[in-house]
Amino acid sequence: MHSQKPRRSPRPALKWAGLVAVVAVALTGCSASAQRGFLPGSSSAEVTNQTGRITHLWVGSWTAALIVGIIVWGLILWCAAVYRKRKNDDTLPVQLRYHVPLEVMYVILPILMVGVLFYYTARDASAINDTSAKPDLTVQVVAKQWSWDFNYLDSDVYDTGEHAQSVGTHGVLADQVTLYLPVNERVEFVLNSRDVIHSFWVPEFLYKRDVIPGRTSKFQIIPQQVGEYRGKCAELCGEEHSAMLFNVKVVTRAEYDAHMQELRATGQTGALGLDYSRLQNVPSATQGSGN
Repeated sequence: MHSQKPRRSPRPALKWAGLVAVVAVALTGCSASAQRGFLPGSSSAEVTNQTGRITHLWVGSWTAALIVGIIVWGLILWCAAVYRKRKNDDTLPVQLRYHVPLEVMYVILPILMVGVLFYYTARDASAINDTSAKPDLTVQVVAKQWSWDFNYLDSDVYDTGEHAQSVGTHGVLADQVTLYLPVNERVEFVLNSRDVIHSFWVPEFLYKRDVIPGRTSKFQIIPQQVGEYRGKCAELCGEEHSAMLFNVKVVTRAEYDAHMQELRATGQTGALGLDYSRLQNVPSATQGSGN
């Protein structure tokens, strides 16, 4: 003889699940930085023409993941509360039960979710990597162990850097090579490496690109905010990887032209080639485009 099944009211469990969902959503709005997914920068002052798109994709993806997570967590808590073992209830639950519509939904929904995520990711990645527009200027970035060279191809001048350990222990970051960019002008970056795989990364640009020896890659941005930023290598490239730093200055066109003239006055004309020695203290630069 089976014991009588107790009446099960789902209302308390639903209230708790609802409370958990409300608290989780409220916590996401506790910080203004959460609106950007804790990415650097400001929505009212995007550093480049691409940072807004990248932020939107990032925050949208995490928002969708949070909604799915809340639903799943709510269902788990609801099932655990409503179908928990009750006192004096020794009835063995049904051990096997099919629900074909529900199982079909379990297959279709994930496919739709992945499809939506793939669509928006492919759309934005295509726009971010598009280099069909005519640039206002071109900068060739040459990565080396463990610093950077910048060839300003339109101005026919270059700047070269040394890794931090060669500079000294004081003011290391301030003494690194500085990449100058004019504000509100389209810049095309041409990326090359002399030795191993590096990665060109300016965190505030919300974008990085691998620099692979024997391969040339390109991307374009429009810097929109005058200011100073920090760059680094984001690919482990040897013992001095952490010292592979550079600065970025987004300036007015007049300041940019003045800096080009300074490089020209110091004799840094032409462009450093890809065969330039990684022994940075040896001035064996090869003049030429390096492409």
